[in-house]
Amino acid sequence: MSAVISARGLSKHYGKRTAVDGIDFDIAPGRIVGLIGPNGSGKTTTLKAALGLIPFEGQLSVLGFDPRTQRDDLMKEVCFIADVAILPRWLRVKDAIDFVEGVHPRFDRKKAERYVANTKLKPEMKVKEMSKGMIVQLHLALVMAIDAKLLVLDEPTLGLDIIYRKQFYQNLLEDYFDEQKTIVITTHQVEEVEHILTDLMFIREGRIVLAASMEEIGERYTEVMVPADKVGAANALAPIDQRTVFGKSVMLFDGVCRKQLSQLGETRNPSVADLFVATMKGTYA
Repeated sequence: MSAVISARGLSKHYGKRTAVDGIDFDIAPGRIVGLIGPNGSGKTTTLKAALGLIPFEGQLSVLGFDPRTQRDDLMKEVCFIADVAILPRWLRVKDAIDFVEGVHPRFDRKKAERYVANTKLKPEMKVKEMSKGMIVQLHLALVMAIDAKLLVLDEPTLGLDIIYRKQFYQNLLEDYFDEQKTIVITTHQVEEVEHILTDLMFIREGRIVLAASMEEIGERYTEVMVPADKVGAANALAPIDQRTVFGKSVMLFDGVCRKQLSQLGETRNPSVADLFVATMKGTYA
């Protein structure tokens, strides 16, 4: 099956600054992809290009559409939640549902109302009466009621407490995602999405520095807690990162046989957060 998003030589410049630097990538259908990078790395610019919100150079196909020339058709198949939920303060919950029902052909009003019924939101409640968490719940109710093939989430839970964040992702999996849909997420809270991701893409200074499935990452990367007497042997295998925990060296290896590494100490799969930090070292120098 063809890729949901396919980029070749995708670039974006703001004056002399390069935000996205000629990247190539493909995102297959039915995947949950984490697009992870530091501030200013190009992740939001990449999403904006895919949504047809900004001009860009190179080739980009989203659900078979060119975002530059076919954005109206594309957005019938796409939903987007940004980190800043901008809604009029006077808007009522029922008005928001009425509006989306009127503009989106794939909106299921009954599904939105069922979701709202399971929250503290009330049909007559105005945005100015809502907490940020409640506004995100309203956005999620509207989005999950749209039968879109692609859902793009740009820091969707930024500023929310941990209860709302966990509920957000649980609802997303239970009430929205299936094998016919694809989700792309950017977030700084990588430890909270790690368990739902099928694929990972790290972006740094406008370039993709890692793109792999979570299965591939589990096979490729190994973290080892190395005792002092084996540090020399471990260093000979060229770890890509090293840190100290409780007086022991924790080393990260890429592509080294796990059986061989097990002779040097306790092995485990690195977390996405630890892999991210190791990959991004030097970015803030």
